[in-house]
Amino acid sequence: MRLRRARHPADGGGIVNETSGAVRFLYGTVPGRMLLKAIMKSHADRLAVAFLRSRWSRSVITPYAKHHGVELPQTEFESFHTFRDFFARSRNAVPVDATPGHLISPCDGWLSAYPIQEDSCFAIKNSHYRIADFLQDAELADRFHGGDCLIFRLCASDYHHYCYIDDCYQGANHCIPGMLHSVQPIACETYPVYVLNRRSWTLLTTEHFGPVVQTEIGALVVGGICNPRENLRAYRGQEKGHFELAGSTIVLLFQKGKIRLRPDILEHLKYGEFQVHQGMWIGEQTFHKTDTI
Repeated sequence: MRLRRARHPADGGGIVNETSGAVRFLYGTVPGRMLLKAIMKSHADRLAVAFLRSRWSRSVITPYAKHHGVELPQTEFESFHTFRDFFARSRNAVPVDATPGHLISPCDGWLSAYPIQEDSCFAIKNSHYRIADFLQDAELADRFHGGDCLIFRLCASDYHHYCYIDDCYQGANHCIPGMLHSVQPIACETYPVYVLNRRSWTLLTTEHFGPVVQTEIGALVVGGICNPRENLRAYRGQEKGHFELAGSTIVLLFQKGKIRLRPDILEHLKYGEFQVHQGMWIGEQTFHKTDTI
């Protein structure tokens, strides 16, 4: 993996660009924030979802793919009947690191890492989050004080399917209704999006990393989260679910002293996000208190 300074990774092809002009306007200006509030209150997401699931949305696929650098065979483009079909497309077998004790990425995207403080809080940009607010479960939140929080931000060009990080038992899915802010850096600097946005979390009892909370978070305007499984055993690399229309972010919470990221990734994270791919090795299990992020 080539290391690069990544301030604002673009939604496409692993190329580092600035945040999109529309998002900068909506979150970085007073008129934009006023318009954003109006959009959020208007339930525009319902109209957007209806359109993107309709055959009329097929005309959007080619310009969207071109803009975000998505390259597929022409025959595959022709097989999509709606934008939803294109966005939630799957792919053939994904390589998965099978070394016992290796921590893998659940998805394609951009990784950042934050320590969970002893009061079960973590800070991202200008926002401070309490895990109890994030999960809406104070008892579970207390189990992760002093642990580690990994955030995977999916971009428009990424495949929006995600997998289990280890052999595990998955508990029930907990869906929390909410808004659908952008998860680009400028939005995170303006609003505490991770406790405002629609999200779904589940507790994974893993073989190598102990209890892990995995949370999927919806993104700007439309954020369909599809998690069809719960209360069952699952295995490392098996598909867990997918984002349907504009999915966004996956958050993993680990207990204190359970994981250690690769040294090269830790070094890169001093300067910005690190590009990862589903199934790739990003860290390892550890049971030493000094080995946390």
